[in-house]
Amino acid sequence: MASLNDIRSTFLNFFEADAHQKIHSAPLVPQNDPTLMFVNAGMVPFKDYFTGAATPPSPRATTSQKCVRAGGKHNDLDNVGYTARHLTFFEMLGNFSFGDYFKNHAIESAWTLVTRDFGLDPKRLLVTVYIDDDEAAAIWKKVTGFSDDKIIRIAGSDNFWAMGDSGPCGPCTEIFWDYGDHVPGGPPGSPDEDGDRYVEIWNNVFMQFEKENDEIVRDLPKPSVDTGMGLERIASVLQGKNSVFDTDLFQTLIGASAEATSTDPHGDMAPSHRVIADHLRSSAFLIADGVTPSNEGRGYVLRRIMRRAMRHAHLLGAADPLMHRLVPTLVAEMGQAYPELKRAQASVEDTMKQEEIRFRTTLGRGMGLLEDATRDLAPGDVIPGRTAFSLYDTYGFPLDLTQDEARRRGFTVDTDAFDAAMEEQKTRGKANWKGSGQIASTGEWLALKDRLGPTVFNGYDAVDGSGEVLAILKDGAAADSVQAGETAEVLFDQTPFYGEGGGQAGDRGEVEWPGGRGRVHDVQKPTGDLYAHTIEVLEGSLSIGDRASLHVDADARLTTRANHSAAHLVHAALKNVLGPHVAQKGQLVDAERMRFDFSHNAPVTEDELARIEAEVNAVIRQNIPAETKLMAPQEAIEAGAVALFGEKYGDEVRVLTLGKSLVDDKAYSVELCGGTHVARTGDIALFKIVSETGIAAGVRRVEALTGEAARLYLEGQAGVARRLAQGFKVQPADVPARVDALSSSVRSLEKQVADLKKQLALGGGSGGNAAPEEINGVKLIARVLDGVDGKGLRGVAEDFRKQVGSGVVALIGVTEGKAAVTVAVTSDMTGTVNAADLARAAVLAMGGQGAGGKPDFAQGGAPDGSKAEDGLQAIRDVLAG
Repeated sequence: MASLNDIRSTFLNFFEADAHQKIHSAPLVPQNDPTLMFVNAGMVPFKDYFTGAATPPSPRATTSQKCVRAGGKHNDLDNVGYTARHLTFFEMLGNFSFGDYFKNHAIESAWTLVTRDFGLDPKRLLVTVYIDDDEAAAIWKKVTGFSDDKIIRIAGSDNFWAMGDSGPCGPCTEIFWDYGDHVPGGPPGSPDEDGDRYVEIWNNVFMQFEKENDEIVRDLPKPSVDTGMGLERIASVLQGKNSVFDTDLFQTLIGASAEATSTDPHGDMAPSHRVIADHLRSSAFLIADGVTPSNEGRGYVLRRIMRRAMRHAHLLGAADPLMHRLVPTLVAEMGQAYPELKRAQASVEDTMKQEEIRFRTTLGRGMGLLEDATRDLAPGDVIPGRTAFSLYDTYGFPLDLTQDEARRRGFTVDTDAFDAAMEEQKTRGKANWKGSGQIASTGEWLALKDRLGPTVFNGYDAVDGSGEVLAILKDGAAADSVQAGETAEVLFDQTPFYGEGGGQAGDRGEVEWPGGRGRVHDVQKPTGDLYAHTIEVLEGSLSIGDRASLHVDADARLTTRANHSAAHLVHAALKNVLGPHVAQKGQLVDAERMRFDFSHNAPVTEDELARIEAEVNAVIRQNIPAETKLMAPQEAIEAGAVALFGEKYGDEVRVLTLGKSLVDDKAYSVELCGGTHVARTGDIALFKIVSETGIAAGVRRVEALTGEAARLYLEGQAGVARRLAQGFKVQPADVPARVDALSSSVRSLEKQVADLKKQLALGGGSGGNAAPEEINGVKLIARVLDGVDGKGLRGVAEDFRKQVGSGVVALIGVTEGKAAVTVAVTSDMTGTVNAADLARAAVLAMGGQGAGGKPDFAQGGAPDGSKAEDGLQAIRDVLAG
């Protein structure tokens, strides 16, 4: 039986032997398409080649492209685990012709590979063509010898592909496999085509026309071919399986899941194991490509996928976090084909573990709420949208997770009411993603690059130079010149100005030419190697063809270089001190400071920060020359260079080496980087961390200064210490002890004030009981307490609960205009009265979003303390029934 890895290799090697350039999969985050959240088809990385906006490196290419469909239009998430073929992550095998071969060669190649190399029986194959594509039908008949009934003509958009209302388009042709008459379903085009008997294994798109406003207006001058074949689907056919989850890769992952949870991989638990296996792949590859779990955009989709898998791990009875324990099995299966997964393994494991720990803290309470909401429902009933919203807002349950659990119990969810609640509370539950974040005019820049060629950057060793003006863009439109008082983007044939990239800000400086001068405010690289200078013309007029002198702000460049090199040293120090799971999540270096974002799931301690700072300064003091080499990306990575997750590299990369290890003879920092850096580590002079904060779940940020800025910062800190010492009349070394003594005194006074407030709330400390009211047979003590916060309410509530004997205590404290709600129920009443329900009613009545707790004690908060009496009245109304 051919393994999935063997099938992938056979496909790629077949087309590589046919003069196709083998191209490694692009990252899952689109590099050149602002409309997509994730790469969801094999042709996405090649879009600009098909449109003519860019020139391909070869007229033929072949890939196995990573794809994710779990958000937006292409969303298979809800179906995964319950059908035979739906996946969130899949590999799309493809062969592409960019104006080279066309229908004849594409069809002949497909048939040869499928029947000869893969050994599929032609009698169990049939093909489809677009209804009017007589050419393709004739070629199939010649190549296969099929009768007309096995070459099915399909009308409509199912067999005609278009990039949009305007652009390339053309007919499709597909190959189908027949599982046999023991499987229900009919051939494509028949009323029963949605059955499982016939499965599509190959799809050719023949791009031969061009559309304008949804009408075909002309033939393309260079027709092209886009082929897609789902690896998992062809593997199920070649391995004689009806489900992708029965193939070797998935059976290995499912086996690992079953072993880790000591559960049967078959029967009622099978869907949970399938969900975990699929979501493990999508989560791991997304993290490896730089996506971090969050509450918006791509990070939110990743969190949805991860939490859905983690809930199924909970259903399997996993007592401890499960997902991270399955990563080594995944890496063993797919790490050779996708080395980026192996490089990111530590980060993937840590991210999954921490996310599952966070989710488990809320899972039990959320499931409890769901149990309460569905206790009296019958199969087919609808869970209220408000309940689904509370699960989302309070417990972090995505809507589709609630729907998944509802389906398992035989219920549905009122999604309209859920959406209304989301809108009312102005939450960010739905992902307001903005695609890849690239500018929409990328195609125009690519066209300029094809016409003019890339900009030559000669600023690694120089801050002055000259260049000829090749193009001018004002407000995104081409122009011949730019006048004094105007600002435009200007392209030169060569430049010493660094264009923003790799976290380094673009250079600033001056431009001069005969009769004029201008100020460079920024430099961007819209296509990666085309440098667009944002120039404000101060005097004269700058025109295409002019030659100008280019002068980078030397002082700013010097500081930026130091900050950038320090960022590399920080990356290495973080890994050494915190662990190999640390991965860069972003950085910004400019002339002011260094900002570095990294994956880590706890605040960095003072001791750890001191060790990181000491390491970096030790390497700086080595004063060793920096080394740069030009290498192929894979060669550099295999040599130990650190590559950024999700980054797309060209055919040649700069490899920067800084310093020597403090424990052995190896280099201290080796990374792929195209930025500007110091000549020697000593040029950084001094390094000082000024802050460390969390910016997202599992992502931390350090900010630091170098050189003179670091010295001035330390001098300022020393000045603060001197002034404090003078004010306390102690030596600077004694300031911390003096501050501790004052803090202790303040805490003591605060406790005394809190005790006095508690005594006042209980009746001035006289010990008299607070008279309760009675509602529907339930005793209730209800009070609004000014100046008492949520922490203070707890003690008051406990004392009142003792006084009431049997009943309910409801307290609302008002501080700084906001309200804190505390509800306590005596143990004998929890069977009929739920503290959490009462607290939630009070919070909602005051404009809040919910409360949490147990049947005997619950707390919550609301933004408007002036509505405290409304909150108490809401509790009375609940008790009154």
